[in-house]
Amino acid sequence: MKTAHSPLADPMKILTRKELAAVLADLHRKAPRSKNTRLNRVVFRLAACCGMRVSEIAQLHLGDIVVDLARPHIRVRAGAAKGNRPRVVPLWWDEGTLRDLAAWKEERISQGAAADDQFVGCQNSGRLGSPLSRHTLRKRFRTACKVLGAKRLDRLTIHHGRHTFISHALAGGRTLAEVRDAAGHANVSITSGYLHVAVDDEGVGKLFG
Repeated sequence: MKTAHSPLADPMKILTRKELAAVLADLHRKAPRSKNTRLNRVVFRLAACCGMRVSEIAQLHLGDIVVDLARPHIRVRAGAAKGNRPRVVPLWWDEGTLRDLAAWKEERISQGAAADDQFVGCQNSGRLGSPLSRHTLRKRFRTACKVLGAKRLDRLTIHHGRHTFISHALAGGRTLAEVRDAAGHANVSITSGYLHVAVDDEGVGKLFG
């Protein structure tokens, strides 16, 4: 079984609660006047607040975001998931994440997107809604995190968003089994490697904010 000293649980791969709050506050401040910022916010939410891999984000369809049920969620289809293991990512764990993803879904629908169209797509007029490469998604995640400063960005990757989601979900009281299923881990021993990682640097609040 992996321990808290494993590479998976490296605290530098986890965005602290303060860092999450700083990134989200900066994105929310800029979002009303920039659809590209709104897109970056969605990429950040999917990675850091839903634990999705960059390959899964790239293949996410509009219809995979289910927000009109008592327990809203993201469907990760077998063809998009690692190891072809489909899963459900809960959106009812965090109100802010649900709100931002639901708003983006409405925006994509207003652009004429259908259920099988990309959830995260290009916002340039000539290529509206076209798929984004993994390289572009990685760049957008880093752009979303610019408020953290160049030193923090130097080694920050979109996959660290996944580590952040798992660590914060466990610290927020979700069980190992719940987080294993949400993250799509093959077994609970992988998930347990994220236990006891410090995610707070001041106080305790909502799961992601």
